[in-house]
Amino acid sequence: MRWKQRSRRLITAVIGAGLIAVGLVPVGVGAAAARPAAEPVNLALNKPIEASSSTQNYFATNANDNSTNTYWEAGSNPSTLTVKLGANADLSSVVVKLNPDAAWSARTQGIEVLGREQSASGFKSLKARADYSFSPSGNRNSVTIPVSGRYADVQLKIFSNSSGYAGQAAEFQVMGTPAPNPDLVVSDLGWEPAQPSESDAISVNATVRNTGSAASGATTVSVSLGGTVAGSAAVPALGAGESAVVKVGIGKRAQGSYTVSAVVDPSDTVDEQNDDNNSRTAEGKLTVGQSPGPDLEVTGITSSPANPAVGAKVTFAAKVHNRGTSGVGAGSVTRLTVGGDTLNGTTPAIAAGETATVSIGGSWTATSGGATLTATADATNTVTETNENNNVFARSIVVGRGAAVPYVEYEAEDGRYDGTLLEADSVRTFGHTNYASESSGRKSVRLNSTGQFVEFSSTSAANSIVVRNSIPDAPSGGGQSKTLSLYADGKFVQKLSLSSKHSWLYGNTDQPEGLTNTPGGDARRLFDESHALLTQTYPQGTKFKLQRDAGDDAAFYIVDLVDLEQVAPAASKPAECTSITTYGAIPNDGIDDTNAIQRAVTADQNGDISCVWIPAGQWRQEQKILTDDPLNRGQFNQVGIRDVTIRGAGMWHSQLYTLTPPHEAGGINHPHEGNFGFDIDDNTKISGIAIFGSGAIRGGDGNAEGGVGLNGRFGKNTKINDVWIEHANVGAWVGRDYSNIPELWGPGDGLEFSGMRIRNTYADGVNFTNGTRNSTVFNSSFRNTGDDALAVWASKYVKDTSVDVGHDNAFRNNTVQLPWRANGIAVYGGYGNKIENNLVYDTMNYPGIMLATDHDPIPFTGQTLIANNGLYRTGGAFWNEDQEFGAITLFAQGPDIPGVTIRDTDIHDSTYDGIQFKTGGGAMPDVKISDVTISKSNNGSGILAMGGARGSATLTDVTISGSRDGDILKEPGSQFVINGGGAKESSVRSFTNR
Repeated sequence: MRWKQRSRRLITAVIGAGLIAVGLVPVGVGAAAARPAAEPVNLALNKPIEASSSTQNYFATNANDNSTNTYWEAGSNPSTLTVKLGANADLSSVVVKLNPDAAWSARTQGIEVLGREQSASGFKSLKARADYSFSPSGNRNSVTIPVSGRYADVQLKIFSNSSGYAGQAAEFQVMGTPAPNPDLVVSDLGWEPAQPSESDAISVNATVRNTGSAASGATTVSVSLGGTVAGSAAVPALGAGESAVVKVGIGKRAQGSYTVSAVVDPSDTVDEQNDDNNSRTAEGKLTVGQSPGPDLEVTGITSSPANPAVGAKVTFAAKVHNRGTSGVGAGSVTRLTVGGDTLNGTTPAIAAGETATVSIGGSWTATSGGATLTATADATNTVTETNENNNVFARSIVVGRGAAVPYVEYEAEDGRYDGTLLEADSVRTFGHTNYASESSGRKSVRLNSTGQFVEFSSTSAANSIVVRNSIPDAPSGGGQSKTLSLYADGKFVQKLSLSSKHSWLYGNTDQPEGLTNTPGGDARRLFDESHALLTQTYPQGTKFKLQRDAGDDAAFYIVDLVDLEQVAPAASKPAECTSITTYGAIPNDGIDDTNAIQRAVTADQNGDISCVWIPAGQWRQEQKILTDDPLNRGQFNQVGIRDVTIRGAGMWHSQLYTLTPPHEAGGINHPHEGNFGFDIDDNTKISGIAIFGSGAIRGGDGNAEGGVGLNGRFGKNTKINDVWIEHANVGAWVGRDYSNIPELWGPGDGLEFSGMRIRNTYADGVNFTNGTRNSTVFNSSFRNTGDDALAVWASKYVKDTSVDVGHDNAFRNNTVQLPWRANGIAVYGGYGNKIENNLVYDTMNYPGIMLATDHDPIPFTGQTLIANNGLYRTGGAFWNEDQEFGAITLFAQGPDIPGVTIRDTDIHDSTYDGIQFKTGGGAMPDVKISDVTISKSNNGSGILAMGGARGSATLTDVTISGSRDGDILKEPGSQFVINGGGAKESSVRSFTNR
């Protein structure tokens, strides 16, 4: 497999474009032969380098940083250290150095040198294994190994080290000269028309030049506006020195200024001398002017009542704004769709720049789970507008159970498809590379060959897409990127970029820190997600197709589900806020903006500004935002921000991202908490942004954790709204141990999370710990968390265990899907905590909801409420598949769990039991269960009391059906008493390991 390194942020797309000119530039054909041979140089310096293993902080990158004071050391032998030159080079030798200091005693290492030619798929031996002596007093700890040939990757394979350590190298140098290769650059960018309006179709002209010493094959050039690919076109084969001007159509664009960038050969089809010079950003911005005429847009929807009960009649009004330059007469239709209903209102006359409130006729009967409200201005197209692509506005409404998410979810298996349907086995086996068990609904569709697809019709307008998918890992781990083609109504839209960088964990252990990124054995966490903001709005009824085309060359694609959403335009900066650009941040340039963000936050904290504004754009962040600790206590800064307000233009628009995995970031603030996101101590408001980490693991491979999006003490008056967090170890970890700077002790109190979107973590979604109280997570969605999606942990690491108890917290109206490890929702100790109106789907191995006293919490007291929840396909087997968990499980491992009420709940299609009372050292007295329906417990009973369970439960209006092992089961020896419901004893499942 060919490997190439590029720092690019563009996705290949193919949108109508054509070649408009090819200029041939003559070069001296015989000149190269007349030149004297170049002197060999160290080609490995600061090039991408990777190791088969590392120990402690002795990483591979220490071996080509031009310093013998740092070094790489493997975790075991044999070990490999591989440097990627990027393209072929003519080699003369490799040099391996250790620190020349006398403290490094003499040693001998058994080394083989291997190489890979740029077009080859594997390595070949360049120098057979031999023993090489290193001596600080003799050869100054430097060994030169002669090699020859033309190779792009060079590898040391170290078999032995007489020092007793594994393989070691302070410097790994590859001496040679670059081989003839092409080198493609974008030498100029322009566009036509030069000053377009919103009504003009725009083309970007990219001049591509081959500055290398050999001919280049044909490839493509992609053009990006503000960091998002807008179009792509073919680039012809170019001889050395030749150039071509390529015309890339990017269609019509809304009024505004755009940063224009282009990258040639974005999918690495051409081997080049230098892969780091393929992109270019235009010096000036593309400015699109407003066309004269009217332009209607919906800017808001109100409902009455705002949060209706199930069955309530709801009425609506829409705000319609005329952003155009001329007025609009009365009579156009403003249309609102909700569920399956379509409602219309008549729009009054609206002058240029004015806004009108339009009453929508009729009403909607609220249904459980909420709905998406979609309003369209001029729905019947009676007004000729300057921009017809900004008429749609959508938002969600909360009703009954679950989060009112603003997107509509489509299961791959429910659409039309040409592929292989994957279905889970009866026990939904997890952890053995089982795609269907990790799929939503326990089903997904596999695309094995070109032309296969998944297709579905949209039920509402959409301008964005999220695809939950699985593609293979790279052969040596670390993931790979591939494309999949998106079509709308049979017309190609764009290539979607899919990645396996954040999926694929390996190992036969169920210990969360025991899994590794190194391929081998069983695998889990097989899925990840790709998202794209599309260039236009597609109406209700559009047929979207995900198809494997000729250039989509992953070994396979598995499509699980798709979210379609109508994303609102980027919000404008509030007058009271100060932009991070004032402090030097630049969007979409790939350069770290941490310093600018931190300066803006510090200014707000100091009272110099009133609010921090993060505009639309991609903003790179490589260190956590916090408060400088003036006392510099300990190795890591653990002082959070306070009295700060941070606002963004919307989670799809204002996005913070990091490129460096936390365990590889030399300047991280804290190894567990990572190099991205925010450390919060008190009175902080954050809204309308995304935080994208680059974690890839929870613990294995050197305790390499994935970082935390939001962490800290949180204190009082903190509110987090509409924040998207992905690829972190934990979304939000609320609380610090009291021993961690006691004078700053301030547990979360009155904390509010709402509108959260937490995806693809390696541990928890949101965990309330260290005395968090009176706090809420509301109307939020969680998918593919690597531990509890939502948890209260009444930990003992607090100031006063009699006062600082996790209490009166609530998880309300949330939707939890596909936790790949642990529970949907869990409470460990405390009192007054509530789990209400939530939906939990498809837990891999643990309960949908669990109350437990493991993790040594402050004991349960008072009341704990589980009410009006829906649990579907939850529960599972874990811990060597010896423990089988119910959909709702109570586990008094140590102290008792008193005061539990479970009511108004539906439990369906559980993997094992519906409600389970687990064996433990404590009791579960006086559990009240009422108005609960349990159907289809596939491999268990409706309600189970295990053999060692103690306590009692009273059932009222409990309906149980379709359970394999009967309605109610008490295992032999159980001291648990079940009142009502016709309890019976049975030995159907008398497992000693449960």
